[in-house]
Amino acid sequence: MAETAEQLSQRPDVREALDQTTGRKRRTPAKADRFWFVSYLLLLAGCALLYFLFGSRVIPLSKPPVDLAHRLIRGAGIIILILAISSAISLYSIARICDASTRFTLNRVKRLLVFLLVILVAVSVIFVNWYTALISVGVLSVIAGLSVQLPMTSFIGWIYILVRRPYRVGDRIQMGDATGDVIDVGYLDTTLWEFGGKYISGDHPSGRIIKFPNSKVLDSIVYNYSWPLFPYIWNEIQFNIGYESDLQFISTTMQQIVEQELGEEMMKRVNEYRRLLAQTPIDELEVRERPRVMFRVSDNTWLEAIVRYLVAPREAGSVKTRLIKKLLPALNAAPDKVLFPKGANR
Repeated sequence: MAETAEQLSQRPDVREALDQTTGRKRRTPAKADRFWFVSYLLLLAGCALLYFLFGSRVIPLSKPPVDLAHRLIRGAGIIILILAISSAISLYSIARICDASTRFTLNRVKRLLVFLLVILVAVSVIFVNWYTALISVGVLSVIAGLSVQLPMTSFIGWIYILVRRPYRVGDRIQMGDATGDVIDVGYLDTTLWEFGGKYISGDHPSGRIIKFPNSKVLDSIVYNYSWPLFPYIWNEIQFNIGYESDLQFISTTMQQIVEQELGEEMMKRVNEYRRLLAQTPIDELEVRERPRVMFRVSDNTWLEAIVRYLVAPREAGSVKTRLIKKLLPALNAAPDKVLFPKGANR
């Protein structure tokens, strides 16, 4: 039976993904980390006690079983110690980082390192000495790499994403035909929460998720709408008008309305944009602090009146709707100055 939206939102993995997507500060699971940290310490003390009991001959066993028990207890103790250190890192370091995306990435890296160390310790217990264990792990890695070449390429893509950061959890990106918010960057694939798409227009979430292998990032163009240094995009609204329209009136009206709606916030964003451009060879003379109105000849024998402004990517749709509701009444109020296309008479 399919899960309802409410049931789905209560799943821990979905709830964490939604927190990453919306940029909300995720609740830190300090109590859970503290519980597991204390539990690992108790288990470690139990291993030490068992090791002492077998070594002190309190349990009457011959030497081979005692040696085997010591080796197993020692291996279990090292694994528990690794898990305790991992829990301590989560509790006293990662959990205190405010940025949810950074926490998410560090937890993924930590889990991978813990998994590799646990495997190494387990193999060393089976093969008795570390040298044999390392050789065994190396041989198995070569065999696995040859048999699963695509997953290995995707894993390399994951490392590339961590190092070069073309995108991270919470970013809004486009890669090929896929456009959405990144809700998960796994070891082998990336998951997007799609917006727009085949069945819906604009930037509203479609309800679908998109998965693609991380290897795709190595040979595809990534469009990131959430660059941390400048998480805004240029957007515009355009209307078709007649050639006999009062262009000065239209330009002044559109600029004033957009400026009133966006306020001083846009000026701050443009100043930041200029500061970033100043560090590059890009010509910044055309970047203006206020909304800009332009006119362009359309292919359908009309003029296009275009107003351009800065907006946060996730607010683009709502801001455009709000501006259109203000712009149209103001322009329609002067039909002698603004000549919109008329429908055919019936």
